[in-house]
Amino acid sequence: MKRTSMAAAVLTGPGKTRIDRVAIPDPGPGQVRIRLEGCGVCASNLGPWAGPEWMAFPTEPGALGHEGWGTVDALGEGVSSLLVGQRVAALSYRSYAEFDIADEAACVPLPSSLAGRPFPGEPLGCAMNIFRRADIRAGQDVAIVGIGFLGAILTRLATDAGARVIAISRRPFSLEVARRFGAAETIALDDRAAVVARVAERTGDRLCARVIEAVGKQEALDLSAELTGERGRLVVAGYHQDGPRQVNMWLWNWRGIDVINAHERDPAVYAAGIRDAVDAVADGRLDPSPLYTHSYGLDELGDALDATRDRPDGFLKAWVRLA
Repeated sequence: MKRTSMAAAVLTGPGKTRIDRVAIPDPGPGQVRIRLEGCGVCASNLGPWAGPEWMAFPTEPGALGHEGWGTVDALGEGVSSLLVGQRVAALSYRSYAEFDIADEAACVPLPSSLAGRPFPGEPLGCAMNIFRRADIRAGQDVAIVGIGFLGAILTRLATDAGARVIAISRRPFSLEVARRFGAAETIALDDRAAVVARVAERTGDRLCARVIEAVGKQEALDLSAELTGERGRLVVAGYHQDGPRQVNMWLWNWRGIDVINAHERDPAVYAAGIRDAVDAVADGRLDPSPLYTHSYGLDELGDALDATRDRPDGFLKAWVRLA
């Protein structure tokens, strides 16, 4: 008998979820339906999870999940580049569920060499796009402030580009990950002035040609600016979702810093980044598998979000099992 309903997570209030049975969606023109295998958990979910004033509960079934991958299950009218049964990573928006709908152009096929492996395409694509915007070159000193999933991948990409990466993080576990991913030096983020002094010492007072801020907090942004050398590039990769920021405009002006907001909104650019990530993982240039540290069932989504917020020792990236 053909299935007509699916399980989907619903946020019912701050820090609260439930699992509903809802109708399986049908793809519209130019869309496909994906039977999901998994969905990564993004730190951008933490704002809604906390229940700010602007958040409306209950959410739509599956809402907030946007890092899904799985198998194409049905084709909408006009879809020509994908096939039923094809495994894809997708940029879609209700993937805390067993099925989701995505535009054809937002789906990137996964080769058979990646069979059975988790592939949260959206954050992997973000990392590739951030790296492109950073314009990192061989021989540069590059500081990466914040070593989580994103920071670790950027450490690998920058190191492979011939840069000397200085990884900065509060957690000893994260610093060990950075070393495994190629960092030339790691620095514990405790006293800000001491961090700046150590980077200055290691770079002959030049500081860094490129600094990637991957935390999303005011103090990390402040530190990142201080680490950026004259005519350097400060790349904001952290997700700043808790309101306005202050910047030291004197410092930015005096050093002639270029500031790049590395967040994308164009779905075509997202998809291009995901394609780049597929190529990098498939040919062995990038192996993100050690970074998928925690997995949860759909009914444990609340635990996954709490872990993403609290970051227990050994945590880097959570994903939700859907198949």
